[in-house]
Amino acid sequence: MIKTASRLEGIGEYYFSQKLREIDQLNKQGKNIINLGIGSPDQPPHPDVIKRLQEESAKPNVHAYQNYKGAPVLRQAIAEWYSKWYHVNLDPESEILPLIGSKEGIMHICMTYINPDTHVFLPNPGYPTYRSAAKLAGGILVDYKLESGQHWFPDFRQLKKLISEEDKARGTLMFVNYPHMPTGQLPTRTFFEELVGFGRTNNVLIVHDNPYSFILNDDPMSLLSVEGAKDTVIELNSLSKSQNMAGWRVGILVGAKQRIDEVLRFKSNMDSGMFLPVQLAAATALHLPAAWYKSVNDIYRERRKRVFELLESLNCQFDTDQAGMFVWAKIPGEYKDGYELSDTVLYGSNVFLTPGGIFGNAGDGYIRVSLCCPEEKINESIQRIKKFKESKLKADV
Repeated sequence: MIKTASRLEGIGEYYFSQKLREIDQLNKQGKNIINLGIGSPDQPPHPDVIKRLQEESAKPNVHAYQNYKGAPVLRQAIAEWYSKWYHVNLDPESEILPLIGSKEGIMHICMTYINPDTHVFLPNPGYPTYRSAAKLAGGILVDYKLESGQHWFPDFRQLKKLISEEDKARGTLMFVNYPHMPTGQLPTRTFFEELVGFGRTNNVLIVHDNPYSFILNDDPMSLLSVEGAKDTVIELNSLSKSQNMAGWRVGILVGAKQRIDEVLRFKSNMDSGMFLPVQLAAATALHLPAAWYKSVNDIYRERRKRVFELLESLNCQFDTDQAGMFVWAKIPGEYKDGYELSDTVLYGSNVFLTPGGIFGNAGDGYIRVSLCCPEEKINESIQRIKKFKESKLKADV
């Protein structure tokens, strides 16, 4: 029997893939688990977006393979979206590459730039896919730790110590993500300027993953808005969160023409363009007015209030100014780590909360709660947890 490739050594099944299977088994046992773990928007896209998909997909001439660089109308819509909201000017012909989801883009970038001797700098805590994609591509993984005392920003003094002269000579890759997931930390202009300066000085290609900038955030920012950023930055973006189109798989890569051309060399050998009606509907989504984002955020804001109440019932500590569709919270000292608290709540209350440790060991003392669940479900979760705690207290007495 053929064996799996050695590149898969140390790469396990994605945590949520395993956990959802366990939750499915618990539901089959009648547990009726409330899932507050995954950030998949439960609200639909704007009706005009769905209408555009329906109308375009009914046409007879839209079902063929598509341009590897994406439809011109979508690239133009992305350029206009970046100009309007981020104040970034992009050439739709040469500086924009639509993706079949930004998660796909992470892998494309890794395969384009990582050699066996390439050091890849990864945030801890951070999105687990950065780590797995970099490892699959054969890079040397280097964590840079993020801490609450540093506002979940990198410590550039420590980063400079991690980068050798050899790294500077051959170039390195660094993943960043602000608004940050899982902590919800917003960027500042000063931090972004310092980050770009660091990349330019040290020959670091900075990959900025930016899918959360419209969620509970009144000032969306792109790292490319910093002067000179295109020299050292490529940015991923997505319609999954802000436009409620997670299952549509519409992602974006933007940056200098050279970088787009380089990634396209790999990507064009791996896939073809998205279904054209999806691209045209995505263009419609990118032209939605400010009122759309406000309507989405009004719902998340009310849900977040309920999640704060849930976390208070667990004696967790949290920052009320977080952005994004999650709340990141420090667990009380009675639990060894977030895994223990998560399992206690899951098996005792039939509510699933994400343990912070899946994002790296810097997240061990935390949990993450998703806002992608109706308010009544969050309220029910609060009651279940309170009831469990009361029964546990009685049992202890």
